[in-house]
Amino acid sequence: MEITIMKKPKMIIFDYGQTLVNEKIFDPLKGTKAVLCDAAKNPNDVSAEEVQALANELNKEIRRYGMDIEKYAIVEVHTHIFQNYLYEYFNIELTKTPGEVEHIFEKAASISEPTTHIESFLEFLYDHKIRTSVISNISFSGELLKRRINRYIPFNKFEFIIASSEYVFRKPHKRIFELALRKAGLDCSDVWYCGDNAVCDVDGAADCGIFSVWYKGAMEECNKSIPKKKCLEISDWNELIDILKCT
Repeated sequence: MEITIMKKPKMIIFDYGQTLVNEKIFDPLKGTKAVLCDAAKNPNDVSAEEVQALANELNKEIRRYGMDIEKYAIVEVHTHIFQNYLYEYFNIELTKTPGEVEHIFEKAASISEPTTHIESFLEFLYDHKIRTSVISNISFSGELLKRRINRYIPFNKFEFIIASSEYVFRKPHKRIFELALRKAGLDCSDVWYCGDNAVCDVDGAADCGIFSVWYKGAMEECNKSIPKKKCLEISDWNELIDILKCT
């Protein structure tokens, strides 16, 4: 879609997964195996496969994942609460704190890396006094999300990082974008939002009057959705540097 860029933003808000960080592998079974090995008393010797099968069923029931993104839930279920149900169902006692358990799970399940040229793009923004922040649809805690971001992009200067797990609402619900605008102290016309998801990121931000950038550099092939709203499309962060230089 063609779109006219009127002015430079005062802040750019980023999505996390497949936008700032390319999650190349996410294997929840490996995560569950690690939790059972390192953080659980399992008197009935329930297998990781059994636990993960229930986790998959629960995720479907709360509409956390699925191909039809139009039917995704708009309210987030925090991983700590999810863990409680999942493991207590099998009479498995977790021997570490909820935060430690999710960290063990995430470390074993996920292999990620920064998206191509995100470091140079952020450096450009900081050099030009453009503020940055993050909104992520994620069930992990906000603390874990911050650790993940700092692990892969250690020099970041994000003013705030909003994890949907901590704030009830998930994108594309307007409430989570409105919260970010309030925290930034900015009008929607002063903010851009960059994300890979056509519905949650692009259309969600646009519905709040925020200028949307559809980042396609780390898109999963199975994601066939396209935005309904006008947006700027890029496949590399260097493209956005060139656009901002001319704005």
